[in-house]
Amino acid sequence: MTDTAFKSDFLKVLQERGYIHQITHPAELDELAANGVVTAYIGFDATAPSLHVGSLIQIMMLKRLQETGHKPIVLMGGGTTKIGDPTDKDQSRPLLTEAQIQANIASIKTVFAKFLRFGDGPTDAVMVDNDAWLSKFGYVEFLRDYGVHFTVNRMLAFDSVKARLEREQPMTFLEFNYMLMQSVDFLELARKFGCVLQMGGSDQWGNIVNGVELIRRVEGKPSFGLTTPLLSTASGQKMGKTVGGAVWLNADMRSPYDYWQFWRNTEDADVGRFMRLFTDLPLDEIARLEKLPGAEINEAKKVLANAATTMLHGAAEAEKAAAAAQAAFEQGGLSADLPTVEVAAGLLEAGVQLADLTVTAGLAGSKGEARRLAQGGGLRVNDKAEPDANRAITSADLADGVVKLSAGKKKIVLVKPV
Repeated sequence: MTDTAFKSDFLKVLQERGYIHQITHPAELDELAANGVVTAYIGFDATAPSLHVGSLIQIMMLKRLQETGHKPIVLMGGGTTKIGDPTDKDQSRPLLTEAQIQANIASIKTVFAKFLRFGDGPTDAVMVDNDAWLSKFGYVEFLRDYGVHFTVNRMLAFDSVKARLEREQPMTFLEFNYMLMQSVDFLELARKFGCVLQMGGSDQWGNIVNGVELIRRVEGKPSFGLTTPLLSTASGQKMGKTVGGAVWLNADMRSPYDYWQFWRNTEDADVGRFMRLFTDLPLDEIARLEKLPGAEINEAKKVLANAATTMLHGAAEAEKAAAAAQAAFEQGGLSADLPTVEVAAGLLEAGVQLADLTVTAGLAGSKGEARRLAQGGGLRVNDKAEPDANRAITSADLADGVVKLSAGKKKIVLVKPV
């Protein structure tokens, strides 16, 4: 799609910033977006109390949609979460209870208000839950009204299904129905809100195309699909996956400091791309920053971290995170805003093995990893390298009431006895 000259602001912005991977009927969608308000949606299943940074590109697409004069729909998957999306999975997702799903939705909702303007206006965002219609269908009714429009032959041909079967991983009939349910979501939103566009990651292409074809066949109306590239880092790692686990968007699951550090640790080759996707920085400024030579690229990474953290957590939290990082890494000091792990005071009084404490602090996934880190010179206690991960950390190691543990050059945790 990179060679297409779009005339609508919406598709121009998406193209300039690198969001577009595939579009159905691109010329038709461009014409529609150039001459009126396009209503579009993205679905988010509620499998955890927070979305993670891998979902951020989808949230940003809804933001770009609204900024260019169109209407976003955030579809929460209260119904589809009961099934679980089998796309790109080798195993069935654990089934959640109704109460767990609703609690997750309530927790997830808080993030969207940071990026979108909600209300009753023509371009104000709305949030709906697909459980409102999916749970009301009778089984026979659902099959009769919608099953007739899908062939098993076609469904088996989709990459997400084919890859699962080729790996000889079982796919339950429950999961097999997921793509039907997603297509029906698009149809329901088209009928209720005049929604004409579904967006998502490229792994959702098959599901999205199914919905587009269903609407065109059943309603005889235009509908469209648009996907983003699947994001990975320059070194090939999946976006948002770190040694410490998922990079959650909710502050109670990932602190603003750790979120800032995630962006600060971006690989050199990804700085410009991530700025275009995840910040509002002007394109000419991004072009200047991504060309900074040598170690100066670290200044661009700080700009990225500040902009991304401000967007999610606010300017004050971004400034605190930046100041804490400067104190910890550039000045060798301590800051109250550094991540802190509390341990029982008696633990330090008796003495605890450094390897165990490193795992407790989340700086290593296992004692073996902690030992390898120490042997390689990457584990420090109060800014001093400690090659022996078996040595005891005691109250004598407290400095200003905490023990400062560092793994490598970029991860610091304060251990505080309580």
